[in-house]
Amino acid sequence: MGEVLDAAAVRRWSRLAADALGRTRAEIDSLNVFPVPDGDTGTNLHLTVLAAAEAAEQADGGADGDAAGVWRGLAQGALLGARGNSGVILSQVFRGLAEILGPGGASPDPARFAEALGYAAVLARNAVAHPVEGTILSVLDAASAATGDGATGGLAEAARAAAAGARQALRRTTAQLDVLARSGVVDAGGAGLCVVLDALAAVITDEYPERYEVPARTGAPPAGERAARREAAAAPGYEVMYLLDAPDEAVPQLREDLDRLGDCLVVVGGDGLWNVHVHVDDAGAAVEAGLRAGRPHRIRITYLHAEEHPQAPCTGRAVVAVTAAGGLAELFESCGARVVRHEPGAAPPLAVLADAVVAAGDEVAVLPDEPGVLALAEAAAERARDSGVRIAVVPTRAAVQCLAALAVHDPLRRFHDDVIAMTRAAGATRFGHLEVAAGEAVTSVGLCRPGDVLGLIEGDVAMIGTDLAEVARQVLDRMLSGGGELVTLIAGAQAPPGLAAALEDHLREHRPDVEVAVYDGRQERCPLLIGIE
Repeated sequence: MGEVLDAAAVRRWSRLAADALGRTRAEIDSLNVFPVPDGDTGTNLHLTVLAAAEAAEQADGGADGDAAGVWRGLAQGALLGARGNSGVILSQVFRGLAEILGPGGASPDPARFAEALGYAAVLARNAVAHPVEGTILSVLDAASAATGDGATGGLAEAARAAAAGARQALRRTTAQLDVLARSGVVDAGGAGLCVVLDALAAVITDEYPERYEVPARTGAPPAGERAARREAAAAPGYEVMYLLDAPDEAVPQLREDLDRLGDCLVVVGGDGLWNVHVHVDDAGAAVEAGLRAGRPHRIRITYLHAEEHPQAPCTGRAVVAVTAAGGLAELFESCGARVVRHEPGAAPPLAVLADAVVAAGDEVAVLPDEPGVLALAEAAAERARDSGVRIAVVPTRAAVQCLAALAVHDPLRRFHDDVIAMTRAAGATRFGHLEVAAGEAVTSVGLCRPGDVLGLIEGDVAMIGTDLAEVARQVLDRMLSGGGELVTLIAGAQAPPGLAAALEDHLREHRPDVEVAVYDGRQERCPLLIGIE
């Protein structure tokens, strides 16, 4: 299995790196004092690599797949899913490796592997407006240099050399950056990169460690960390991130505009799609700069100076539900939940969700509304537990599962029993939805074109049609073929009038044994959400 970096190995690496970052996330978060001590670097890197791993899994090809396609998927997934300063920089690492190792599709020799890591280091450094030594950039440079030194051996030797060089450089970061020295920590982004490179070496060598090490604090005086936080308080107050559709020639001016507005500027991408990250005092001006350059979307604005560990202000049992839709928010609130809203297609800011959990009570269950929010909810739970909150994340992957969980929620039960009941109810709810295709794509049931209606069951495309009502009937019939007692229909903002009523008539005629509940969710992307209990 060793000495290979083909399509299957790239997929194994991305899954292993995401899992390793998930297990070390809290430790890396605790190291985060630069550029802002907001304690989310580990979480941001974890979410970035999760997005990359999911895209690599779905890339063109079969079980082994085409290596070039998998590398492209990995890089594109990281670009679209990058979070935070370190996550955006890490996306450049994946891009650099993909551009060198993807073409040709064969497993690389040590020299080409060294070339790829060197190119990744150059891309990452060029993406940062004002590079600082003692950061993830220094660790990446050292890994690249060590790989070149080991390129005369085999691929496994080169991978080991990269991981070892990164670890040595990580230890040096404390002395390279004053804020790290005063706080007695190594750089958090560099620590995350070491975990990613350790996972890569494990896949190439077929030697898997029992655990991935994250350096402990050196025990610096608390005053050092307090000083670092006082300095951070004087820094810009908002982190602004967005994806940007813009011609390449518009980006230099965008960089200049954003550089004048704030710091920690990183702009990555190409071929018309960019990921923008900056810290500013005027978040609106940062978004307006993007509007002048092109079309910003998936905009995320996070306040950077929130209290690190707020204490739970109230006691009692609560449920926090997450949604992007106004109608669903009202529905969840009518069921007794506190609601955290987010933009369609983007998860809510980590700090916002963690603060909402802390404010809800001292026993809190969290209900994510989609798979992309689930990992963030777990990270928010870790942060909220530092405030003494007893918290559980119910693994809901759709709004209809949130409703099923809320239907059995009982604040008079023991917390553990209540969470089990909600988890069982959510797990017993099959979910589906309709989407309208925005572009041409290959699905599991064939080619779809712009304007086609897609019927999805449990996240997979099950059918393609041209008529919303007909596809909805087919999805319903397919889902009910496995049994069901309650059908939940949630109409979206783009649902044609009478769609839900027509489906009710269809069920009364063909499945009079099932109960039907209809709600107006006003969700933007999906004309219809379906749940079967």
